[in-house]
Amino acid sequence: MPKIVAIINGKGGVGKTTTAINLAAVFSEKSRVLLVDAAPQRAAGWWLDRSQEGMGFELVEETNPNLLSGLRKIEGYELVIVDTPPALRSQALAAVLESADYVVLPTPCAPMDLAALIETVQKAVLPMAVAHRVLLTKVDSRSLGEALEAQNMLLELGIAAFHAFVRAYKAHERAALEGLSITKWRGKNAREAEADYRRVADELKRDWRE
Repeated sequence: MPKIVAIINGKGGVGKTTTAINLAAVFSEKSRVLLVDAAPQRAAGWWLDRSQEGMGFELVEETNPNLLSGLRKIEGYELVIVDTPPALRSQALAAVLESADYVVLPTPCAPMDLAALIETVQKAVLPMAVAHRVLLTKVDSRSLGEALEAQNMLLELGIAAFHAFVRAYKAHERAALEGLSITKWRGKNAREAEADYRRVADELKRDWRE
């Protein structure tokens, strides 16, 4: 059976799809990866529709909770990454969480974003007893102390967080507009942005080996 990784946050605009796309791209370099777009906004589908050369992984769009509950029955892939809807009470989200081996929770560092993130963890993730980590996204590289404070706050609350974080670069928006993952985009700050997601992927692999 494939490993199922859900990308979750009850709030929109936090970097869920960017995280799903770029982690899928990194892992697809050595594994067969399926990305499931379970969000009705179909942001991942829109991104891949713009791709001229493919991403290295496959995409399916599925929002039906009954079908999403069968994620573990998928064959032919080593990893399935699911981009979920930004709705805590969604049946689709519940179906994905029931199947997930691991949950990644992207969030910016702003207090309102963190408050929504904590609610997501407490109401949706902890009751499922699934392994998880918070990923700080859109981090201002000029204010890294803010990210460190957010990580420490989460740890004090008993919420696991990635040591790595994703800095805010225009490269992410431009890669999306061109239908590329950050691993394939070649503009300004592309390699710095790529390195952030590679560090996240490395942490995930270490978690899975333990």
